[in-house]
Amino acid sequence: MHSIQDIYRIGYGPSSSHTMGPRKAAEKFLSANKTAKHFKCTLYGSLAATGKGHLTDFVVDEVFKQYPLEITWKPDVFLPTHPNALSLEAYSEEGKKLNEKTYYSVGGGAIIEEGENLDTQRFYPHDKLDDILSWCRQNGKQLWEYVEIHEGKKIWDHLAVVWKTMDDSIKRGMKTEGTLPGGLMLPRKSPSFKLKAANFTGPFKKRSQLFSFALAVSEENAGGGLIVTAPTCGACGVVPAILKYYRKVYRTDLKQLYHALATAGLIGNLVKHNASISGAEVGCQGEVGTACAMASAAATQLMGGNLKQIEYAAEMGLEHHLGLTCDPVAGLVQIPCIERNALAAERALAHNTYALMSDGDHRISFDEVVETMFQTGKDLSSNYKETSKGGLARYRALPKY
Repeated sequence: MHSIQDIYRIGYGPSSSHTMGPRKAAEKFLSANKTAKHFKCTLYGSLAATGKGHLTDFVVDEVFKQYPLEITWKPDVFLPTHPNALSLEAYSEEGKKLNEKTYYSVGGGAIIEEGENLDTQRFYPHDKLDDILSWCRQNGKQLWEYVEIHEGKKIWDHLAVVWKTMDDSIKRGMKTEGTLPGGLMLPRKSPSFKLKAANFTGPFKKRSQLFSFALAVSEENAGGGLIVTAPTCGACGVVPAILKYYRKVYRTDLKQLYHALATAGLIGNLVKHNASISGAEVGCQGEVGTACAMASAAATQLMGGNLKQIEYAAEMGLEHHLGLTCDPVAGLVQIPCIERNALAAERALAHNTYALMSDGDHRISFDEVVETMFQTGKDLSSNYKETSKGGLARYRALPKY
């Protein structure tokens, strides 16, 4: 598996696969073709189907802003490697084609070129959670220690920046009011949830705060703000909300938060390596489902759960999102994405409580659920995998008065 830094990428929303990935591909292609005079970009499959709502054309055009650029949309053409594909062509002043590359945005902001193998650099000797847990038991280590051993102590510097970025996005989101861009006229809700939380006491106050934290990050993402993929932009509100909740309610210190981030990153890494975190490939179960598994594991660790209980919480986080479709209305990362982040954060707390009340024994392993999720994603119709052709995406969802 790769570094967990690939799970936590810092960048601007609204989509890791449709915004971050295409921007990275365009920058890479431009860097290799600086003598060209004009360019062409062809968007395929999911990138074309929901690219307008995800600002795919906007970020590509921004990269090539000094050059003439022609963008072609082919939403019904799916290339075999991945549903998120784009081809870039460079031309001379006389119109001669100088170069052409096809890139795939495979989720979480990562890209690969046609024929390239993602597994070029490995940090971890194991790629199944069962094997990692066996190693931890044999060596008397926790999951965060396993991460430190294989990534090195430098990982804590990265996770410190990750948490600061997450925390900043929460603070901005809870202060920013107004309507989100894109045409749905969806109002930001985090500030009002924060105000309402102040009027509650006990569990209602805590839960309202949790919702406000998740909404803040998801709304920042939808507005094109700076966020951290965890593991994607569309699911970026779940993990930060859980960590902020423990920081505020339980006064959890930063060192423990970084350790929880490491464990959560390992869980996300396992899903990405063995299945997919791309909504265009497996539906929202791979995005919000993975984020919930990450947050469930982090919460259980922060509450002193043992290895079996942490694995159980992560397994529930993914299991109870199996089959979840990716059906963004108008191709925007707003409906149902934003609410899903808030409710997935709440589920993570429930999974944590349930796992801690048990002895950690359960019949279905995390690895088995990851495999099941991937097969379920393959079986899903493309209408329900970030193409905005089915599910809730059939409705415009404009305000009703």
